[in-house]
Amino acid sequence: MYRSIFIDLDNTVWDFSQNSTDTFREIYEKYHFERYFDSFEQFFALYKKKNEELWMKYGNGQITKDNLNAIRYAYPFRQVDAYDEKLIHAYTEDYMRHIALKKKLMPHVREALEYLHANYDLYILSNGFRELQTQKLRSSGVERYFKKVILSEDIGVHKPNPIIYNFALSSTQSILSTSIMIGDSWTTDMAGAQHAGMDHIYYNTQGDSIVRRPRPTYEIKEWLEIMRIL
Repeated sequence: MYRSIFIDLDNTVWDFSQNSTDTFREIYEKYHFERYFDSFEQFFALYKKKNEELWMKYGNGQITKDNLNAIRYAYPFRQVDAYDEKLIHAYTEDYMRHIALKKKLMPHVREALEYLHANYDLYILSNGFRELQTQKLRSSGVERYFKKVILSEDIGVHKPNPIIYNFALSSTQSILSTSIMIGDSWTTDMAGAQHAGMDHIYYNTQGDSIVRRPRPTYEIKEWLEIMRIL
């Protein structure tokens, strides 16, 4: 039934949440951020809340990539009156270098990719930045499973805009009726696939209730369930 599978990267294949937390904790200790914050948890909570807000704006085209990066890394320090341009620049560069080298994947994703790779054409479809996404795939050892990486930066349009799904189909010579999207985000991956008319698998790791939403084509809570669907 399907031939092409488009897969989100962060928190679908590559464990962004854990890798990011680990990297920020290392940065916090390296730069002695305890001088400014009561705890790592305080620092990270400030960053995370603002980061999620800014990514929504970035996805909606309200801010640029440069705006996103300039604001989110400085935000925690501004909240505690400890803004230091040189420090923020240094730790930002350090964070960006190190996070892409992290290797943690979502549970059982490697086994699932082995299975899928033998039967389908696999592609990454992500809103992330090219300088990070390709390195994440290499560092975690899953690059070989994917025939192509399609990123929002390639065309300046982000999921859930159906334009990026149409671009992905065209650039991989895939057919809509034999293509399917797998992702962990309802608002970007699932909504985008629905708008594009593409079948989709909701990787629902957070136990999100979908009662009031249009039902996804399929839903899984862990990667090994994919083998009963595809």
